[in-house]
Amino acid sequence: MNLPSPGAAVPRQAAMPFILITVLIDMLSVGLIVPVLPALVGKFSVDSSDQAHWVGVIFVTFSLASFVCAPILSALSDRYGRRPLLLIGFCGLALNFFATALATSIWMLIASRIIGGATQANAAVAQAYVADITPPEERTKRFGLLGAMFGIGFILGPAMGGLLGAIDLHLPFYAAGTLALLNLVYGYFVLPESLPPEKRRAVAWRQANPIASLKQLAKLKGVGMLVGVLACAGLAQYTLYTIWVLYNTYRFGWGPAENGASLFAVGIVSALVQGVLLGRLLQRFTRERLVLWGLVSSGTAYLLWGLATAGWMMYAVIFANILGGVVAASLQGIVSSAADARTQGQTMGAVSGLNSLTAVVGPMLAAPLMGMVSHLPRDDWRVGTPYFFGATLLALAWLMAWLHFRRAAPTGGTASAPSV
Repeated sequence: MNLPSPGAAVPRQAAMPFILITVLIDMLSVGLIVPVLPALVGKFSVDSSDQAHWVGVIFVTFSLASFVCAPILSALSDRYGRRPLLLIGFCGLALNFFATALATSIWMLIASRIIGGATQANAAVAQAYVADITPPEERTKRFGLLGAMFGIGFILGPAMGGLLGAIDLHLPFYAAGTLALLNLVYGYFVLPESLPPEKRRAVAWRQANPIASLKQLAKLKGVGMLVGVLACAGLAQYTLYTIWVLYNTYRFGWGPAENGASLFAVGIVSALVQGVLLGRLLQRFTRERLVLWGLVSSGTAYLLWGLATAGWMMYAVIFANILGGVVAASLQGIVSSAADARTQGQTMGAVSGLNSLTAVVGPMLAAPLMGMVSHLPRDDWRVGTPYFFGATLLALAWLMAWLHFRRAAPTGGTASAPSV
């Protein structure tokens, strides 16, 4: 009996578990470094304000590289297939993690994170992979499963990173690099291609840049103002990512272990909502309604995090913010359904590019806000200013989503209107 060659096509039903495992390993490697990266930056900083500044710079450079590269990688995946682009991304991530572990200056950290940002852009390719193998009516649920893998990665990754970081700040980066290499081996021998040759298309280089891809996204029928919703929600999300560890350290005196445990809790909620509850919610509510209620839940959570005066309150809000986990998958499902089979890579690349743009701007705003209040007493309510900023962005996102859905017909689910 002849054995299939590495990466040979397999029945499409089998592809979803493969990409889920790939994303899980990918997010495990990323999650490992979250609790310790700010502390590593602190080794090259003179004080807390300087640390906040350089954390913001590193987040911005990482995201800027992803913003520029996401549409390019996605366009290339429309031409050459998803699998080779995913494998290239795994190589880049491994190089990034090992280079970060060996960094001896802040500039080496920045250079290594640029490599990481450029290759982490293959998250858009993974989303296009899921769209390739999923009918439009099932995509929100499948994107939810993809989000659940992100969540599980953030259950295990930050917890492991916190424990390893308590031993040595560099250890999580070596572990993350090893996982990225394992993902490369797994992808080479197991991951099948999802895009058949007849559905591939030539690279349109004029559209393979972030600005052109965003314009094309806004022109898709049924998207419109949702671009603004994605932008505001993304800005709020990356505000959270930028200041979570810094805020908890300043306000509650948490170290890598405590921050890792809090991110473990975030991952549990994310995996539970997107992997278990989302499918059931979609049987009762439209994606539009889930977006609106999810934005209300997230905005309230940001407000309460900013007002928290004890560490246990952060956990209480994490577990109360159940509906916050449905927004991203619901929006991705709506946008993906607006694109045809030949442009899924370009469309999801545009979504990823927009997400990366907010990841550039978010830290540029959040880190200075955190730096401005880091000198205040721990119990001063103004320390929560970055979270109040995020809550305002989510309120704006809700308003734009409500206006958009009010003008457009629902695209899925069984509920009849997206009212709240």
